[in-house]
Amino acid sequence: MTKDIASLLSEPGTTVAVVGATDNPSKYGYVIYRDLKRKGYRVFAVNPRRPTVDSDPAYKDLGSLPDKPTIVNIVVPPSVAASVLKESLKLGLLNVWLQPGAESPGNLAFLQENGFNYLANACIMVESRVQARKLEGKPQRIL
Repeated sequence: MTKDIASLLSEPGTTVAVVGATDNPSKYGYVIYRDLKRKGYRVFAVNPRRPTVDSDPAYKDLGSLPDKPTIVNIVVPPSVAASVLKESLKLGLLNVWLQPGAESPGNLAFLQENGFNYLANACIMVESRVQARKLEGKPQRIL
């Protein structure tokens, strides 16, 4: 049974591979990686151009990760995301979150045609706050 990607954020032991994680503060990969890490998620930085991100090891691709992530979060341009999606399919990593800016009509069609469990056009940082509020029994509206 396929689970809603956002609900996976509230499960114990959820791990997230952040493709496009970086130490460049002007990039969303910088903010997202640190936000998820601060919230207690086990995160893997995936960036072939960096040896580390936030003092953690950075992996050149999804196939280099030490463990299979629960979610592959993609924070790269659509042309790069297309190759990441092909690698995800090859590795059987079918829980994919396309951050705003990583999607394209071709990428969305690829996800649909290949049976991915995915979420697009939503920010993982916002959704992780919503999931945390649900667990705390608080209203889900975030101002």
